[in-house]
Parts: sequence; structure tokens; C-alpha cells
Amino acid sequence: MTANAASINIHLPDGSIKEFPAGSTAHDVAMSISPRLAAAAVVARIQPITAAPAQPVNHAGPETDGESTAEASMYSAQEANAERLVDLSAPLHEDVSLQLLTEKDADALKVVRHSAAHVMATAVLELYPETKLGHGPATDAGFFYDFYRPTPFTPEDLKAIEARMAEVVARNEPFVREWEPREQSLARFKTSNDFMKAHFVERFTKPGEEISFYRNGPFEDFCRGPHVPATGRVKAFKLLSLAGAYWLGDENNPQLQRLYGTAFFSSKEMEQHFARLEEAQRRDHRVLGKQLDLFSIQELAGAGLIFWHPKGAMVRRIMEDWMRDECLRRGYELVYTPHVARVNLWQISGHEGYYAQNMFTPMELDDADYRMKPMNCPFHVLIYKNTPKSYRDLPVRYAELGNVYRYERSGTMHGLLRVRGFTQDDAHIFCSPGQIEDEVVACIEFAQVVLSTFGFTEFKVELSTWDPKDRKNYAGSDENWALANDSLEKALARKAIPYKTIRGEAAFYGPKIDIKLVDVLGRLWQLSTVQFDFNLPARFELEYVGEDGERHQPVMVHRALFGSVERFFGVLIEQYAGAFPLWLAPVQAGIVPISERHQAYADSIQTTLQNAGLRVEVDHRNEKMGAKIRDYTLQKLPYLLIVGDKEAESASVSLRVRGQGDQGSMPLADFISRALALVDSKSASL
Repeated sequence: MTANAASINIHLPDGSIKEFPAGSTAHDVAMSISPRLAAAAVVARIQPITAAPAQPVNHAGPETDGESTAEASMYSAQEANAERLVDLSAPLHEDVSLQLLTEKDADALKVVRHSAAHVMATAVLELYPETKLGHGPATDAGFFYDFYRPTPFTPEDLKAIEARMAEVVARNEPFVREWEPREQSLARFKTSNDFMKAHFVERFTKPGEEISFYRNGPFEDFCRGPHVPATGRVKAFKLLSLAGAYWLGDENNPQLQRLYGTAFFSSKEMEQHFARLEEAQRRDHRVLGKQLDLFSIQELAGAGLIFWHPKGAMVRRIMEDWMRDECLRRGYELVYTPHVARVNLWQISGHEGYYAQNMFTPMELDDADYRMKPMNCPFHVLIYKNTPKSYRDLPVRYAELGNVYRYERSGTMHGLLRVRGFTQDDAHIFCSPGQIEDEVVACIEFAQVVLSTFGFTEFKVELSTWDPKDRKNYAGSDENWALANDSLEKALARKAIPYKTIRGEAAFYGPKIDIKLVDVLGRLWQLSTVQFDFNLPARFELEYVGEDGERHQPVMVHRALFGSVERFFGVLIEQYAGAFPLWLAPVQAGIVPISERHQAYADSIQTTLQNAGLRVEVDHRNEKMGAKIRDYTLQKLPYLLIVGDKEAESASVSLRVRGQGDQGSMPLADFISRALALVDSKSASL
């Protein structure tokens, strides 16, 4: 079907094509399908049909400034050919693919949260008209808005704002997009001393442009949108907290007040959200780490530096031993490398140019400047380069649980999950171009085994590629990047793994596959990664002698499957709420003698169990049995073994199982068999 000059073609997800008059809206399209769909639709996703499909961009990765990208996403003009979300009322003037999003779509939830931010700003200006607006984006958990107001908001003010928001919602004011010449808007903002809006206009728009506003009732805000059709679609919301921040992060600038809130499509969804938050707090690894005496962060030593206590160190040893054994079984060779190196090494590797802001500052020693290593890869390259290699030697796989150090800013650190010193289960594979796909597939399979072994059954995959328009941040030729992307895509296709492509999030030396596990609360955690690297082999002039007798350059795969031991351990704590499976538990059984005369039998059981390979403790304290049981229960031990006269006479134990209570008497030999079978199978059950 070909559209004439006064009509456009709309390509729908079911493959059908409908012709509409130019200027029709997504709401018109929805009404042509079903009035019920039109009522349910929240926003539309369009892609100009003449354009190559745009790859989605993750605007808030670990190496980006989330504040800047949030602002840019709200104010900067979008590429004309890019896939984008639009209001249901937006006129369409070209052929597009169109998808109507309802409350079931995650992107629709972000739109309603952005609209909720406008509802909150409406309420604030109605109650406190002297307030100046900053920006108010949606976030993964809700929304916020920055305000400048000389008088601090109080908890009572937040209640009043929330009540006024309910009135704004009840008014069901349409969100209407309007346009105004840039210079006119800028002059208006400066005249009214809206210094933040003036800044955003100057930063994110160009002279001569028209800029976009959204209006609901008398309220308006400089914004790109999109929004829900009207304020009445913001059905369930709650203000959460208040924080302070300096404008543009400069203490010489005015101090702003940031109001946080969240919004959902229904009260039920919001109640479920807060229930999940309560559960997340119960599972917080920082609280459990202290309660279970697993680790600490010592203020005297510095932020982001982890002290592993004996029980946490035991779990770490089990994790690392499992990983080393599995690496050896899969053909890796174990290596150890230094913690520091001369700056020259980082200059050759490219880290000094591309990654210096994330490295500790140089240390001046007598022979040269040194830096703490942020990663192990250049060290493994030097080991490879130390001896000649033939094609018969490839692939070469080096693995190391190596300590690395990265300069995380003080405000970004979070318990075990983001630290300055950590242990990376790093491996680097040197292979021929023809071997790369098989090696990537093997890394993906290894990552799946890691996740399933430690109890994670669900994961999502992203393929991070480069952005050719941002050439300065990437090393290597276009041909190398094409080869690398193609190899990773083919590996994912072989495993039939669905994935999302994230443009612009590749490492400077090559694309990567990120495997994000989904925990028991449905949260995503970035842990395992597999990266292609053609940069380091070229920079260090690596070689191998091929079958033709000529010298060739290998390619390289980086992979980390725990990601870091610290972060993986933190996620494990939260996954299990500190109640580790038997094979991982630092103490697998606590022995409770009923009275002092039963301590000798308790000690003999301890010896027998330890000789069998189990980790056990005896509570020798002069406390009542109930107190001992309670304390071991609070420590989340898998098993409690109560022993008294009857047990001593029959060589048995009275067994209590975590979460299951009293199981009665059991012969000691039977308990040992049961426990060892669960340890060997790495079962999550007891």
C-alpha cells in the first residue's frame, strides 16, 4: 500500500498496515482498532518506517552521569529517525511502525511517573508560588523533582502537597504539548528568575529552535514528554522523602530541595511495591552482614574497603575454591599477578587514556610512577607475551581471582555492591579469530552454570555495542568492531538466548555481553560479563605462529562470572536473606548440649562431624538451652543438634531444621549421610 500526499501508512505489530489521513494521532489508530484499546492505551512507541531500526540506548550505565543523561532525555531534541515514545495526541505526518503501550508495559509506567512528577510540581506551585522549578524525571523506582525555595519543606508540607496532588488528579486536566520560540522562552525564564529552566534551555537547545512545553491547567513546564493523556491517569502515588543538593553540585550555588515520590497504575501495585521494599530491607546485606558477623567496612581504614570476618571469609573461600576447580575442569590455567604496575603499562594498554578517571592516582616511587591495577587484563597479556606461541597452543585461557582497585566516588559506594577494592574472578582467553565464537559460547555456558549452581534460575542478557558517532571513546577499526559484534551475536544465537542491544555501552576495547541475574525479589543485578577485545593484542603486538608458518595476531576474550567476589557475595546474602544453603553456610550445624554433663558427648559429635567434612560449633556457654537455640536460630544456621541423655545413649541427635522446626531424633550416622548428600549436590533445600 502506498500513501498519497494527504495520507500516511501505520504499520501495526500484527503485520497489518492501515492508511490514515496525515496528522492522525495514535489515539485515532487505537479507536480504529477498539474503543476499549483506546481507553487502555497510555502512550505510543513509533519508528519512522523509512529509517533503519534504532538500537535502544541505556542512558544510565555504570560509567555515565545519570543526572546529565536524565536531563538530556527530558530536554534534548530526539533524532527524527529514532524509535521513540509519543503522546497519544501527537499528530503523525509520516509512515511509521506503531505500538500502543498499555499499563502492562514497563515504558508506560515510566511515562505515568514522569506525569506524576508534573502533578507534584503543579501542587507545589499552587501551594508555594514562590518556588522555582528544576527538573523532574522518572526513575526506575518512581520520580523526583528539584525545587528552589528559601524556606525548607517540612513533613507537614509533604502531606499538604500529596493532598493537593490528589486534587490535581481529580481535575483530570489534559496534558497538552505546546511550542514556543527558544529566545522568547529564555527571556521569560530570565525575567522571572527561573535560573534552572534558563540553564536547561541554554544547554539542551539551539538558537532559532522552537522548544517544547507541557501544560496541564495553568501549570506549564519545559519538557520533551511524552505524558499520559490527562492527570486523571495518575491513579496511585505517594511522596517518599526529601533531600538537599546544591545546584549543579557546586556548594557556591543555591541549595535545592529534592522531593522523591513514586507512582503506579493502581493502589494494589503500589502496595505490592512497598511490600517488596520492606522485604528488601529485611534482606539488606549491610544489615545482615553485621548481624551475622560476615564483613565490615572500617571508617579508620577508608570507605569502600571490605574486611572479611571469619564467617564471611569461609563463604568466600567456598566460592573461590568452587570457581578455581571449575576453571581447571574447563581448561583454564591459574595465574597470579601484582597489585601495581608502572604507568607505562597502562599507557600501552590504553587505560591511562580511556579509564584514568576510574583509577587511583599514581604513586611516585624511585624508578617510576606506579598505579594500582583496576583490572588484570594487561598482566595476563604480559604472561602470554612472555613465551612464543603456536596455533597448537591456542586457545590459551588464564584465570585469576585477582584484587583490583578502582576509584569510586564517595557518594556511589554501597556496602559490598560498589567498592574501591575488590576481587575479580577474571579470565582472559587468547585465541585465533576462527576460535572466538566457540570460546564466547563456552563462556556463556560457564556463566549459566555459575548462576544455577548458586541458586539463580532467571537472567536477562544485554549486548553492549559501540556508538560509531562517539569515535573518541573507542579504540580499533570499524572492521574490528564489525567482527567483534558479529561474533557475539552469533554466539548468542547459537545458545538461542534472547537479548537486548544497548548502543554506546561497550568497553573502549570491544563489545560485551552482560548477563544480569534476577533475584528472588525480581531485581536485576549486573554480574557476569563476556567481552571481546581486539585492542590489547594489537597494542601489545601479541603473536602466534599459524599453520602457514606466518605470524598472526590473536584475539582476546575477557570474562568475569561472579563479576566480583564482593558483589556476588552481597547479592547472595540478599537472595537468601542470610540463610545460606547448606553447602555455603559458614557454620552448617550448631550443637546444643542440654546440660553441662552432655558437653563431652557434644564435643565428640563435633569431632565426628568435622572429620566428615562438616562445619560445626558447640555452644559451651553457661546458658539455658532455650537461649542457645534462640541465638543459633538468629544466626540462621541450617541445622541445630540438641543432645542429652537419650541421644548420648543411642548415638543420635535431636534434629532441628531451619524453617522446619523439630524433626525428632535421628542416628548420627544418618544425619551425616543426609548432610553430605545435600552438600555434594549443592542443594538449596534442607
